[in-house]
Amino acid sequence: MTLYPTWEDIIIRLLLTIVAGAIIGLDREASGRAAGFRTTILVGLAACTAMIQANLILPTTGKSPEYFVNMDVLRFPLGILTGVGFIGGGAIFKRGDLVTGVTTAATLWVMTAIGLAFGGGQIILASIVTVLAFLTLWGLKWLDARIPREHRAILSVVRKSGEPRGELESSIRHLGYRARFVKAQKAENGKAILSYEVHWRRPEAADPPVDLLDLLESSYSVEKFETIRESG
Repeated sequence: MTLYPTWEDIIIRLLLTIVAGAIIGLDREASGRAAGFRTTILVGLAACTAMIQANLILPTTGKSPEYFVNMDVLRFPLGILTGVGFIGGGAIFKRGDLVTGVTTAATLWVMTAIGLAFGGGQIILASIVTVLAFLTLWGLKWLDARIPREHRAILSVVRKSGEPRGELESSIRHLGYRARFVKAQKAENGKAILSYEVHWRRPEAADPPVDLLDLLESSYSVEKFETIRESG
């Protein structure tokens, strides 16, 4: 950290933080997240400003020895990190088993660290982290979409008269799907509607479960098929 930063140094740090925030915020904005382009820039600027303020307090000229007893410049960045923790917690939303916003919260966290690094004058370190964060959000998204993962959906079908309840589970197993019975209820016409939780393992980039729907529609009357997704 430069002991005596000039206004030129300060402006360069702020501008580089804006550029880094814009690069990283593009992913969140393109994905339609609440904490998007502008939010990422503002978080980075707040961290950068706090670190610059700490840098400006560092010079010892004109200060008495008693001054340093109570001076702790790290309180500025630590306060920023604590505040971003609250923002990140607000970005994470949980409803039952569905959790969203974790990647957005992590993005704000890493943007804070980048802003602190730029504000402290560690330009090379902050630039490297910016590139790595960008590659993680954009480059690894292709790989992430091709990693096999567990998918879930809620399926409701009209039960045929006299049909055993376990028939559906066995009929879809050969396609790689697993069904767990959830509940049964009566429709207005008096027929029973059976609800299942369906599981299957497939990459995110793979085709939707059209084969399952084709099989179900050939033997059952499908009332509802709703996927349960986890999103960042």
